[in-house]
Amino acid sequence: MPQARLSVFYPAGADETFDHDYYRDVHIPLCEKLWKPEDVRVDRGSSGPHVAAVHITFSSREALDTALASEATAQITGDVKNYTTIVPVLQISDVVV
Repeated sequence: MPQARLSVFYPAGADETFDHDYYRDVHIPLCEKLWKPEDVRVDRGSSGPHVAAVHITFSSREALDTALASEATAQITGDVKNYTTIVPVLQISDVVV
C-alpha cells in the first residue's frame, strides 16, 4: 500500500502574519503527538508564493484518513489561529518516490 502525504501550504499575503517559531516549536509537535505520522518536513518559504509549508507523511491513505477523521484534528485546526492569519491550502497526495 503506498504512503500518503498531507501537504499544507500557507500563501503569502500583504497583510498576513505567520509566527514561524510557534509553528516549529508548538504546532508541528502537536501534529506529531496527536496524529503520529511517519514523517514530517517543514519548509520556510524564502522565494515563491508560500511563506511556509508542511508535508506530513502517513503509512497509507487509510492512516491519513483516520488521522483527519479523529477528534485530534479539531485541536490541531483550532491551534492555527495561534500562529497565522493565513487560510491554509491543503493537498493530499500519493507518495510515488
